[in-house]
Amino acid sequence: MTELKEFAQRYAKAWCSQNPESVAAFFAKNGSLSVNDGPPAVGRAAIAEIARGFMRTFPDMVVTMDKIAQDEEGTKFHWTLTGANPGPGGTGKRVRISGYELWKIGNDGLIAESRGHFDSTESTS
Repeated sequence: MTELKEFAQRYAKAWCSQNPESVAAFFAKNGSLSVNDGPPAVGRAAIAEIARGFMRTFPDMVVTMDKIAQDEEGTKFHWTLTGANPGPGGTGKRVRISGYELWKIGNDGLIAESRGHFDSTESTS
């Protein structure tokens, strides 16, 4: 579990990096990421685009790992995102969003599939 926790901490740090490719590198070559039951982004280039969108929306984004847990569904990476959306359509207010990703880890030790879930109703401060 220690190795998995370290992997999750590095993954959270990658989300803070403003480098979408560093997020995608945690996924298997043909890995997938879906957000709130949306269509999955398949492959590292598509996953990097999802990350790029969040990074563009929240240029000061900080993602923290709240906990990593394993249950009958699989591995759950619980996280909290804080940041402000200053861009077009953004309020400029700081938001705090919590959620989790349900991971399937491949034999290569990378994320084969991630299904992300978060409450799209943002809490602002």
